[in-house]
Amino acid sequence: MHDAEPVNPQRVFWELSPRLPDECILSCDSGSAASWYARDLKIRRGMMASLSGTLATMGPAVPYAVAAKFCHPERVVIAIAGDGAMQMNGLNELITIGKYWKEWSDPRLIVLVLNNRDLNMVTWEERVLAGDPKFEASQTLPDFPYADYARSLGLDGVRIDHPEAIGPAWDRALNADRPFVFEAITDPDVPPMPPHITLAQAKAFGSSVLKGDADALGFLKQTLKEIASNFVPHKK
Repeated sequence: MHDAEPVNPQRVFWELSPRLPDECILSCDSGSAASWYARDLKIRRGMMASLSGTLATMGPAVPYAVAAKFCHPERVVIAIAGDGAMQMNGLNELITIGKYWKEWSDPRLIVLVLNNRDLNMVTWEERVLAGDPKFEASQTLPDFPYADYARSLGLDGVRIDHPEAIGPAWDRALNADRPFVFEAITDPDVPPMPPHITLAQAKAFGSSVLKGDADALGFLKQTLKEIASNFVPHKK
């Protein structure tokens, strides 16, 4: 697992995977969060896992988690969302959670928020599919204190911005006595690379750099790290 600024989003999932409780229920939003969800979480027998129904739909992770908790109030539920989805409807759903959580026999509903201040998957699609640089006007999101907001509703939460804090934060979330928002400040320049890319995608990616993408230095560095990791022994 290579370093990133400040946190590699893959590490957040890699640290969660061995900690997943038996028979937990997972829900994930669309976007780059779905890439790490698919790559790095090992689903065991007895668990339930869902993704947005038509794949590109933003905003279902937290509502799915709320529905799961009403159907299975005794099971741990974990929702995974990017900051774009949280700003679309997830923050409002935290109000719903704050209203009902005391009715659940197990109060643990954890919301992981990947806070990278970017509509990340679309940004990467602009680069790789269209060959365009990131369009700042539509892609850059305002920062928001997701964990603080959860606490203002009577829930719990933590905001982490360095990799050493990830494991302890998951332990805290999984042992909380109420719903919990895990806010991770992650690097938007880590590419959600598929196993294979086409020549056309590679050309478009190069074109986005030549057209002056403001984040070119950061995402080129992270992309080279990803490529190099395919040719060297894997490290934890």
